[in-house]
Amino acid sequence: MKQLLYIAGCIALVVSTMLSSCTKGFDKLNTDPNSTANALPQQLLAPALVNSLSANLSRNRSFNNELMQVTVNMSDAEGQVFRYDYRASWSDYLYTSWYNAITDFKALYSTSTDSLTRNTSYQGISMICQSWLFSMLTDTYGDMPYFKAGLAKDSGIMHPPFDAQKDIYLDIFKQLDSANTLLSKNAGIVAGSDPVYNGDVTKWRKFGNSLYLRLLLRVSGKSDVADQCIAKIKDILEVSTSKYPIMTTVDESAILRWTGQGPYTSPLLNVREQDFRSPAICSFFIDNLAKWNDPRIDIPTYGSGGYNRWAIVPYSGMYAGVPSGYSPGDNYPKKCYFNSYVSTSTAPSLMSDAQTGIIMNYAELCFIKAEAALKGWIKATPGAFYNSGAQASIQQWLPNYKAPIDSFLAAADIQWLDSETTDEKMEKIHVQKYYALFMTDLEQWFEYRRTGHPVLPKGHGLMNGGVMPARMTYPVFTQSTNPDNYKKVVASQGPDVISTQVWWQRP
Repeated sequence: MKQLLYIAGCIALVVSTMLSSCTKGFDKLNTDPNSTANALPQQLLAPALVNSLSANLSRNRSFNNELMQVTVNMSDAEGQVFRYDYRASWSDYLYTSWYNAITDFKALYSTSTDSLTRNTSYQGISMICQSWLFSMLTDTYGDMPYFKAGLAKDSGIMHPPFDAQKDIYLDIFKQLDSANTLLSKNAGIVAGSDPVYNGDVTKWRKFGNSLYLRLLLRVSGKSDVADQCIAKIKDILEVSTSKYPIMTTVDESAILRWTGQGPYTSPLLNVREQDFRSPAICSFFIDNLAKWNDPRIDIPTYGSGGYNRWAIVPYSGMYAGVPSGYSPGDNYPKKCYFNSYVSTSTAPSLMSDAQTGIIMNYAELCFIKAEAALKGWIKATPGAFYNSGAQASIQQWLPNYKAPIDSFLAAADIQWLDSETTDEKMEKIHVQKYYALFMTDLEQWFEYRRTGHPVLPKGHGLMNGGVMPARMTYPVFTQSTNPDNYKKVVASQGPDVISTQVWWQRP
């Protein structure tokens, strides 16, 4: 019996030793050395940017372009955006996508303030991107959940109140000021984590301050904040230029370049070929370019493989479009349209072009400065900024374009003339800005609502009294998931319809 017990003990000891040897280091072997239980800042930036720009580009194509006479869907069915008629279902996508992206950028900020992963540059970038997304949200819908948005997980706030657009804007300005200070510390970030500036923190700082100017200009027409906004514009552009660096070249434009590798694939590649080609190009968009002999659609000189830079397919050898807002049954023939792809690998493709992940470009900044100079807010010549903006707008798509911009503008009869009225000069600035904002989220629509420029033709088939829609309605799900606050915002802002103006549009 003693011998049997001894043998059993030995066996148990051996088995125990074997199990110990087998499991020793098991937790290390089964842990990915390239990951962490808590995400790092460099893991969060790129996905949040890709998701944001994917949503922007999708609705730029299907919503902004239809409202702003870039394309015409050419359907006689109800609910056509180009006739100022769209259903509440249009509202869900951007509302959800932008708030999801804001949650991602909030996580980026949180991880970059952790004691182990603290990085002031990621913090500043997060604040800039949140400001950018919140500005688009409030410009699209009006009053929005802001101060208590995205706090369900951390603070249990499941039904956030809607904040007034004025309060949102004033806080965004504070956030952008703080971001500028954080980025001035120039803490390094991982280049591979940044698909916009490849880790160049100085360029992020310049973009943040350029965005600041966009948003200051957006609300500068409101009497209760006008003096504050104009003073800050002057401060950034003239007084404290070293404190507030801004973009100075086309190469400093904030653009996520779709490489086609990994996550950096244009969302337009998901659009079926026949669907992409289906909308006609609007006559307003194409007629100006043809009249000007604009190099962006000049096949013989600047095309590659037989296609122009914007992949516009000519109609019977000419550039011609379809008028927007026509009445159902008018049956216009389809003419030019955007090509979805090109036949050679070296030719430019609108769907996958590296330039189409646009957040903000240098040309827009030039036109912001032109308007500020025109209105006398800064001591500068608006015509010089106008010329720079027109040149930058072309060079964004044609980097090798070296022709004198003065000659191009004069030949097209769109040169700056000091003798024109202020309204004529505003129209001239905003026609060029319209093309500079091509494929940039909903910015054409926002700027038209702010200024009334460029002057768009009015078709006989327009709904909404022939007036450009002022907003998207709130998604239907807000009425059921946040009913009390929804009722409060409607009572405060006005009826939840597309004709209700947001704060900065009202007199």
